[in-house]
Amino acid sequence: MTVCRGVRGATTVESDDRDQILRATRQMLALMIRRNEIEATDVASVMFTVTHDLTAEFPALAARQLGWLEVPLLCAYELSVPDSLPFCIRMMLHWNTNKEQSEIQHIYLHEAKKLRPDLNVLPPVDFEELESWINDHISATSDQNPDRS
Repeated sequence: MTVCRGVRGATTVESDDRDQILRATRQMLALMIRRNEIEATDVASVMFTVTHDLTAEFPALAARQLGWLEVPLLCAYELSVPDSLPFCIRMMLHWNTNKEQSEIQHIYLHEAKKLRPDLNVLPPVDFEELESWINDHISATSDQNPDRS
């Protein structure tokens, strides 16, 4: 039976830099897509939050760059809690799937691994290979939608 499940992710950047925000968000989303076999047509919506120290770009742009042109996306600020993790991008993806909740792989990268050490049992990430996959998807999206680049 198909149900709507939440898939969580978080990552960090080193500074409030547009390219860093987009790269880190693309990596987080790409791993989420690959490890859970997510198709954009099955995604109900995605919410991104950033800590208040990140203002250089909307992380949702990274999803658009990967071809998610029709998926509803929303960006917001995370609560400002004393001593919370800085330069953090979080994501909650709502996905229609037949998978059980226990089968879903949540993605925590870089310093964000500290947020959920209980979920960091996934294999190490080959970031070079991941960037190659991302670049292939960005190129395919640009080719299919030349007016939306």
